[in-house]
Amino acid sequence: MVFEIEGIDGMFLLQQPTATQIDEFIAIQAQQELTYSSLGATQVPTPPGGFQVDHSRICLGQGREVYEQAKRALQDWQHFRMNWVSLHRQQAVPEPGQNVAILAHALGLWVLNASRVIYVLEESEPVQRFAFAYGTLPEHAECGEERFQVEWRADDDSVWYDLYAFSRPQQLLSKITYPYVRHKQKQFARDSLQAMQRAVAIHEK
Repeated sequence: MVFEIEGIDGMFLLQQPTATQIDEFIAIQAQQELTYSSLGATQVPTPPGGFQVDHSRICLGQGREVYEQAKRALQDWQHFRMNWVSLHRQQAVPEPGQNVAILAHALGLWVLNASRVIYVLEESEPVQRFAFAYGTLPEHAECGEERFQVEWRADDDSVWYDLYAFSRPQQLLSKITYPYVRHKQKQFARDSLQAMQRAVAIHEK
């Protein structure tokens, strides 16, 4: 396990990496393969075996305007706006094949994770929704896939943000500290729901 770097060749870091180092990290990880075989499995009802499943959702309001606001917020990755996590990307909106880095600060370390957008979808039936998912690359603490979705339900006009993921620890430090990792995963879900609430509330003013 690498705790200090020359350039950027590890994901558990003692110092915050620079923007240039993160760009180099993304470029290196862009040449790598995803770390799991069930690509796109966040679109099917039954998750692959051997993974921990997490599912969180929150009602953001009602009506087309709220849905469009939530969709724009998701396209702008505003669901990552929290005080202990930052997202770094080289393209503006999520699209298949896009590689991103997620930088988190925890336990006195800077943890840099690499992911790749697997799919982006937009549907009008049976529920109007916009969603995308990313999967993990080799330099990621976890192995798995996560889907981010906003939906507008015709039956009651409600708009929801839905977060669904399956994962298991991939790096040694993640396995050793797995109870803490699970705590941070749950915190991320809560903070992401709140970030989307804020994003919609700001646009409603």
